[in-house]
Amino acid sequence: MGVTRSASVALSALVASCIGYAAQAEVAEPPARTEASERTDAPVVQKASVDPATPSPVTPDAAKPASVAPEAPKPPADAAVAPTPDAASAPVAETPAPPPVPSDPLSAAVAARLAESTPLLARLTTKEREAIQAFYALGAFKPVWIVDGAYTPAAKAASARLAAAGEDGLKAAAYPVPVLGTQPLTEAQVADAELKLSAAVVLYARDARGGRIHLPSLSRLITPTLDLPAADAVLGRIATAGAQAGALLQAYNPSQPGYLALKARLAAARNGHGAPEPTVQLPAGPVLKLGMRDPRVPALRARFALASRAPGTLDDAPGEADAYDAAVAAAVASFQRRRGLPATGTLTQQTVAALGRPDAAPASDDEAALIVNMERWRWLPADLGRDYVMVNIPEFQVRVFKDGRKRDEARVIVGKVESPTPIFSGLMEYAVVNPSWNVPPSILKNEFLPGLARDPNYAARRGYEVVYRNGTVSVRQPPGERNALGFIKFMFPNNHAVYLHDTPNRSLFSGSRRALSHGCVRVDDPFRFADAVLPEAWTGERLKKLIGKGERTVRLAEKLPVHLAYFTAFVDDAGAFRTLPDLYGYDARMKIALGLAPGSLLVAKAPAPKATAGKPAPKLATPEAAPKPRVTTTAPEPRRKPVREVRAGEPRPARTAARPPEEFGEPGLWGPVAPRPSAGWW
Repeated sequence: MGVTRSASVALSALVASCIGYAAQAEVAEPPARTEASERTDAPVVQKASVDPATPSPVTPDAAKPASVAPEAPKPPADAAVAPTPDAASAPVAETPAPPPVPSDPLSAAVAARLAESTPLLARLTTKEREAIQAFYALGAFKPVWIVDGAYTPAAKAASARLAAAGEDGLKAAAYPVPVLGTQPLTEAQVADAELKLSAAVVLYARDARGGRIHLPSLSRLITPTLDLPAADAVLGRIATAGAQAGALLQAYNPSQPGYLALKARLAAARNGHGAPEPTVQLPAGPVLKLGMRDPRVPALRARFALASRAPGTLDDAPGEADAYDAAVAAAVASFQRRRGLPATGTLTQQTVAALGRPDAAPASDDEAALIVNMERWRWLPADLGRDYVMVNIPEFQVRVFKDGRKRDEARVIVGKVESPTPIFSGLMEYAVVNPSWNVPPSILKNEFLPGLARDPNYAARRGYEVVYRNGTVSVRQPPGERNALGFIKFMFPNNHAVYLHDTPNRSLFSGSRRALSHGCVRVDDPFRFADAVLPEAWTGERLKKLIGKGERTVRLAEKLPVHLAYFTAFVDDAGAFRTLPDLYGYDARMKIALGLAPGSLLVAKAPAPKATAGKPAPKLATPEAAPKPRVTTTAPEPRRKPVREVRAGEPRPARTAARPPEEFGEPGLWGPVAPRPSAGWW
């Protein structure tokens, strides 16, 4: 037959590997695969696209072991295999065989629409589209939303929830539902409507769980682990729920009391601004521009409460009812502006779709603030935990919850604007009593090494230990009253290397604006906090007896969820609505990202703080900005008076300029200001 030896060997290995599967399935071996069909996704596509009820074709010569050539001995794994003279002349497959087309015309239309490159929805990801394709392939590409040309009860319930997306701070315009109408549709039109509804349901579920914003565009320190649902799992759950599909779809939104309180506040705010805008269903048609005429214009005039036709003047007769004149174009432009569309005054297909869907746009800054903070609830896990710790960064407050009820709360100190406390959730695993502090490499390089070069006793006179090992230098602050971590720290391992801890300078808790750390969270009364989070055997009084007796680790019996959150608007325990200053400037950036305010994330900055009496307003950086590095020149510096070290118990000399209070070893506050590290330690 003219088959080369190399091709025979390859065919033998392929057939031999398939004999076991063929015998188990009691079907014949499929035709020999081409080189292109050996890709990893080829078996999945073919297997999913075949109707399970249709038997696979069986060839007369299938699965004949006698016709298989003996397998050639395999060379060693490290042996070089030289090409055979006939390898170059072996036939090469041109294209893989396409998967079998479903016999049902409607299923075939669904498969064909999925195979097209035209997007289903603009924000749908490639991964989500592939999951939708896999979902339909498992069902032989049969529609799940449309049966006999009409929507199923599940489709109607899901569509109603999509239309009411504004109740949860989402935009209904982002989840368009195709209108079937009364005219018969072709298989291609049904397939397109079917898949677009699936895409809208998938997108809603993803957005409800926090997938609306690309969080790194806000800040590299906003790193929650989002629980985004898989597209095929969403469709499998919602499409089979019947009349309960809408409720199940809405359940992807947060259900915590804090979120529900903001949602109720949003509804009340919108009700105060009047009834929602009316909708109008316009048939498909061409794009309308100023001066054109179209039978849809009278419906537009009625929608915008315009006169049935333009009034006449001394020079011109009255206009026609179907004339797309300046008044209609101005009303359309105003509508487009309210819906966040390009305000061109041209009636586009996108505008027609928006006219047919209710969508409550924010009517004030208060509504935008509510939506922004509702979005932050989506960053938290759906289940906060039976017991958990919640830190609200802009509030400078930590709360401990036991069995879902607040057990205790305390003031905290959080990261400065130039070193923000990150936003994420972790698990507290242990606490350390009498902790030591190892100076991070960047602070060691920028602060300690220059000091050690000038004075070998630079660190020792400040109570630090210098360790020289294998040509490297490390600096450690031992436990004690002056330790920057205080007497206890609470550890929940994370990529930011931040944690909750004590501090020796408790006078800082008396201030109202407590953004003073390098990223970590300092707790006002750490021993009372320990009573609330550690096992019952480790009371605060027992921990106090360990002070000064060496480092001691106390492990929790169960890991405790810790949530570092950022809420600038919330309803407190008394039911009062509270707003807080936007400490890190995240509100403005989120409003832009959510389409609630114009602007660009590249230029959004943190708000400037107000000046206090006798002190100028401190200069703030953007959430992503780092302090500018100091520029060193070769010009000689003017002579300065030597700074005498102040030992414990000695009175401090008068200062000529205000400076931050002593932090007993906290980096950046007792020595030269170091550039912001790549990861926060504080």
